[in-house]
Amino acid sequence: MPPAADAPHGGGAAPAGVDGVLAGLRRHARHLVAELAGPVRRVRLRSGDTVLEVEWHGPAERVRPDDVPAVPPPDAAAQPPGPMTVRSPIVGTFYRAPEPGAAPFVAVGDLVRAGQVIGIVEAMKLMNEVTADRSGRVAAILVADGQPVEYDQPLVALDPA
Repeated sequence: MPPAADAPHGGGAAPAGVDGVLAGLRRHARHLVAELAGPVRRVRLRSGDTVLEVEWHGPAERVRPDDVPAVPPPDAAAQPPGPMTVRSPIVGTFYRAPEPGAAPFVAVGDLVRAGQVIGIVEAMKLMNEVTADRSGRVAAILVADGQPVEYDQPLVALDPA
């Protein structure tokens, strides 16, 4: 593998201090993004007090007309609206607040909108935002703060609003 573009002196030892830590975090971010199967919207890496956070604000993925069904499946159309759940996108540790001691993202009774952050799941020192895919009112928080969660595990129950 060729030396990283930000590695000092052709990939030798990184300089001490914040610059060296940032260089290492950038290398880790590049490797992580290259290994992930899907598109990445945000990466946050931390080493001690140094944090590297990158967020992409590009256009949404293009969808071909052939990929979108013309009519919803019959089961989806027949189901009455009821509580839905926001599920974990990844295996990790669920946190209700952005940092220890901070107010939680949501509480029972709160109204949330589609795309609103309801929590984070930490996996391999990366903080992955969990967002609601629909609007609704928080009916229940299904996982305690700091608890391990599995992929697709229900985290928050939402009633239609």
